[in-house]
Amino acid sequence: MLDGFVPWPDHLAADYRRTGIWIGRPIGDLLHESCRRHADRVAVVCDGRRMTYAELSQRADRLAGGLIELGIRPLDRVVVHLPNIPEFVILVFALLRAGAIPVLALPGHRKNEIAHLCAHSGAVAYVVKDEFGGFDYRRLAREIPSVPHVLVSGDAQEFTSLESLVRGGVAMPRVDPSDPALFLLSGGTTGLPKLIPRTHDDYVYVMRATAEAMGVGPEVAYLAVNPVAHQAALACPGVLGSLLLGGKAVLTSSVRPDEVFPLILREGVTVTTLVPAVLRLWADSGREPGELSRLLIQVGSAPLDPALASRARRALGCRIQRWYGISEGLLTHTRLDDPDDVAVDTDGRPMSPYDEVLVVDESGNPVPEGEPGEMLARGPYTIRGYYRAPEENDRAFTPDGFFRTGDLVRRGPDGNIEIVGRIKEIINRAGEKVSAEEVERQLRTHPAVQDAAVVGVADTVLGERTYAFVVVTEADVRTSAIKEFLRGCGLATFKIPDRLVPVAQLPRTAMGKVDKKALRALAGGPAAPAASPAGRP
Repeated sequence: MLDGFVPWPDHLAADYRRTGIWIGRPIGDLLHESCRRHADRVAVVCDGRRMTYAELSQRADRLAGGLIELGIRPLDRVVVHLPNIPEFVILVFALLRAGAIPVLALPGHRKNEIAHLCAHSGAVAYVVKDEFGGFDYRRLAREIPSVPHVLVSGDAQEFTSLESLVRGGVAMPRVDPSDPALFLLSGGTTGLPKLIPRTHDDYVYVMRATAEAMGVGPEVAYLAVNPVAHQAALACPGVLGSLLLGGKAVLTSSVRPDEVFPLILREGVTVTTLVPAVLRLWADSGREPGELSRLLIQVGSAPLDPALASRARRALGCRIQRWYGISEGLLTHTRLDDPDDVAVDTDGRPMSPYDEVLVVDESGNPVPEGEPGEMLARGPYTIRGYYRAPEENDRAFTPDGFFRTGDLVRRGPDGNIEIVGRIKEIINRAGEKVSAEEVERQLRTHPAVQDAAVVGVADTVLGERTYAFVVVTEADVRTSAIKEFLRGCGLATFKIPDRLVPVAQLPRTAMGKVDKKALRALAGGPAAPAASPAGRP
């Protein structure tokens, strides 16, 4: 067993296998079998390149052989820092076949994150694209000296070319499905990411269960718009889940409607995953998308305003399904046959009948139905601990194995969950508790507010003052008018932001989430209180 990995208790693992939740097969073997069954079908499409299942299997096996000959062994960690390109799929497939563990970095990560990931995981290799999006990743690789092997897709210069690592006839090792298959990264807004070990057992279940929840099968054509290193685009059912089914994975790094809509129509895309900001971009683009009635958009990662969901369905003519998910495990979703009030206003119910969800107060006691509380979760695909993080695990997990999500939720009598905010994003203003997410949700309903983020800032009188940073679409909108709008929405007076700060855009972390640490720093600056689009309060 990998040192520093926290497995499921033996009795639970045995129950999951007995009930068929875990099927006891490594992901690499399952992908290899899918390639054999669907050899002549198109597996991956990207920038005009098309790869059949037979080609994908051959390239992955030969690369796995090259990695093994390079000295990479089962359970060795390899930091994968690639964008949405076919080489990402080939490499991850090859590592799974070789029994090594991909550590999935995001394209936006830079020296601080990569150095941390390589050191903390004990990586034996770091894999990059030569250049992408105007950035030379080889320059970054030169700043990470502790990794034994740097592999480059493209022009490798002084490093090892990924494409040169092709060896045939190398026997693949036996892979234990209870071992970690890959490491995802925690998506917190502060600090360096923690490593989330996802096993072959639990991740195969996620792919199968999400595909069933979305009603997709072998004809699925999945469009990866989000980085493939993200959980949803990777395996919910994402690229890997679609390949297990015999479907097609279409990769892009663009979210622009003028580029994406033709791609969707040309490739017959049936499923994609979007964050609400991109859904808004598509819905508000004014472009005629064409016939998208077959398209199902999975929306998650951030709160989805009901008004935006309704507008997007009308503008795009497609279906929308709300998902809540954490890389650590738990997934909830609306059902495809849910009534509109559930489909639009809630984040759905837990995906699996084996999910255990508690909603508790600050003392860990269950709260009454409909009352807000922190959501705790455990089950067959919710991890039991971060990798090599005992102190963090003591904080993040209860003694009986529940993961503290940090999300503030309400659970209705029908079991549907509404995400209210984050426990750590509750602003204590003069003794009154303000949910940052609740205020953000109300702000986004203003016709001139495109996006919003709310933070608490230390104050000697109130304890914390509420700052709201808003991206506005009308240059002459007054911040006082936005406050009046919030009052008209029935928002409690103590929840009205003390300061409204118009900004051109919200800062983002490498994980793509709003960087509230940066906003708090901005709020402490001398210019922040006075900022407005037209120089007026």
